[in-house]
Amino acid sequence: MSKIVSIGNVKIGGGNKIAVQSMSTFKIKEVDRAVEECARLKEAGCDILRFSVTDVEDAKAFGLVKKRVDIPLVADIHFDYKLALLSIDNGADKIRINPGNIGGVDKVKEVATALKRANVPVRVGANTGSLEKEFLIKYGKNEISLGESALKHVATLEKYGVEDIVVSVKASDVPLMIKAYQYIAKKTSYPLHLGVTEAGGEYSGVINNAVGIGALLSQGIGDTIRVSLSADPIREVVAGRTILSSLNLITDKVKVVACPTCGRCEWDCMTFAKKVEDYVLSVKKPLKIAVMGCVVNGPGEAMDADIGIAGAKDECAIFVKGKIVKKVKKEQAEEQFFAEIDRCIR
Repeated sequence: MSKIVSIGNVKIGGGNKIAVQSMSTFKIKEVDRAVEECARLKEAGCDILRFSVTDVEDAKAFGLVKKRVDIPLVADIHFDYKLALLSIDNGADKIRINPGNIGGVDKVKEVATALKRANVPVRVGANTGSLEKEFLIKYGKNEISLGESALKHVATLEKYGVEDIVVSVKASDVPLMIKAYQYIAKKTSYPLHLGVTEAGGEYSGVINNAVGIGALLSQGIGDTIRVSLSADPIREVVAGRTILSSLNLITDKVKVVACPTCGRCEWDCMTFAKKVEDYVLSVKKPLKIAVMGCVVNGPGEAMDADIGIAGAKDECAIFVKGKIVKKVKKEQAEEQFFAEIDRCIR
């Protein structure tokens, strides 16, 4: 079991729930906008939110934003150790650095000292674009070079007494990402941050992350996840929670199951299913909803659903635990079914 590391009020590792992370697409120095982003993403189920820090104003903004939000904030810093120090001083709950580009041994030591003094954790690691050359030359571009490159950064921080460390070994190639995390899971007890880097747009990115992250979580590897997408960060959060829900690793997300449809379907099941998904997007409740294409076997196939609906030519049947409780005209289906969903949520 991995070590427990506290990021603000969220604990990862040690058997705690898998934390879902995302990263803002704008700067935290846009304070009002950042506060709104924190609220929006937390409502969707985000546990930890990261912001890039590229200047002094960004670093100082952590103190301003933290006064108004209750979600842990991570400062993502490269190249300038002073920004790491300033972010720590202004209340960042965690920092993400690459010791190899932060400014030399003395600068890393200064950051390590600040981390220990403020009791702030740090994420380090490697991805296929930031491999230590010595390992790339020695092993080639594979899971060993990724893992050993990350472990070198870990060792650097450990040398200066830092113990609250989170590790990542991301790759855009999914099989390589899986192998890298399998490799490093055998080498360290620090919590692991899972993700497929440069995963792509929403469609392909979700698939790549679901395969990579899902494969590892199903093996008991991983303590926190980010589904990196070229899309609105809220889609990252929704995708991350859906991955966890599909593996039964969280129970406070509504599951919506839907029929793939066939020639028997005589209503717009797919559009209706999308409306249901959007309707319950931010609901945190262990509820299963089914949207089925027809009544031939819809209620039976979705017998374990708390509530479901199946369509026919002129009407829809609403069922609870596989038993039809109401039949309504198709034009009334949305109003009637959503009212039943609200009743289940209450």
